[in-house]
Amino acid sequence: MTSSGRTGFTTGTCAAAAAKAAALLLEGREVPGHVDVSLPDGSQVVLSLLEMTCNGVRARATVKKFSGDDPDVTDGCLVIAEVSWSDSNEVILEAGEGVGTVTKPGLALPVGEPAINPVPRRMIKQAVREATGRGARVVISIPGGKELAEKTFNPRLGVQGGLSILGTSGIVRPFSTSALKDSLKLALSVAEACHVRDPIFVPGRIGEKAARRHFTTIPEQLIEVSNEWGFMLDEASVYDFRRLLVVGHPGKLAKLAQGQWDTHSSRSTSAAPMVSALSTEILGTTPAEAGTVEGIFTSLEPSDRRKLAEECAARIADAVFDRLEERFPVAVVLVDLRGDILGEYGEVSAWECNASE
Repeated sequence: MTSSGRTGFTTGTCAAAAAKAAALLLEGREVPGHVDVSLPDGSQVVLSLLEMTCNGVRARATVKKFSGDDPDVTDGCLVIAEVSWSDSNEVILEAGEGVGTVTKPGLALPVGEPAINPVPRRMIKQAVREATGRGARVVISIPGGKELAEKTFNPRLGVQGGLSILGTSGIVRPFSTSALKDSLKLALSVAEACHVRDPIFVPGRIGEKAARRHFTTIPEQLIEVSNEWGFMLDEASVYDFRRLLVVGHPGKLAKLAQGQWDTHSSRSTSAAPMVSALSTEILGTTPAEAGTVEGIFTSLEPSDRRKLAEECAARIADAVFDRLEERFPVAVVLVDLRGDILGEYGEVSAWECNASE
């Protein structure tokens, strides 16, 4: 989904601009307050430089990231490149402050490498080569990046110590879901590389905390799907998984039983009418509180609450199983806002031990 709002620049483009400016300074060339950078499609953009320094041995340049109208946690952060000469003829990239390091297999980079993705790597190296033919060591830093990374998928993907330098086109388009989908696909790759056979999909923090509380898991096994259920189930269907567990609040998950595979509130309808109708069908009574799904379940007696939850879980599991083209079995566990189990459907014993072993 895209908007016609202002576009911005990826961290990869910012890093390339800073690296080019620093390399030009180290070559003794005068650099104005801006620098041009080549994008993957061959076009060029001009980025402003916040500050530049050079002592003849090292040069440093800073770009302030602008993400346009995209809700990006890195908007406004500083991307810094420090360049020094190297005895090698290569352009060597290193992670500085706030840039993460790859610690798990399954990503596009080997374990131990700076978390600078392949396209940004090419952009940075090309930018440096536009400034010099000499071997250079380029250290990319993002002050505060370690703290910002906690708000991203990085820790669960195995990128530790900071942010990833991302970007495929060099341009950030407002409200694009492509970056999120890329992260979700990487989560599946990491799970496979870590020999996970029985993943757990959760919508968000409530489901994640509940899964950790009620089942024995490893980090790579838990995959936060956000609202991209259709996309992630389609992606998961090509993996050699044995079974899937879905854990979360019925306010989100009941939408799947209605065929709503993007569960964002702006792109889907409330599940409360469906759950209320199901209550009437299963229990013979319409809930007194039918405004929200949580309210419906709270208004019921414990035995009725479990009956409704179990039937709701069964319908969710059937819908997910169909979306997966019946590739592997599906179990569903529904929890309330406190993380207590409301009801479940399917065989969940596989997750009561470490199912990845």
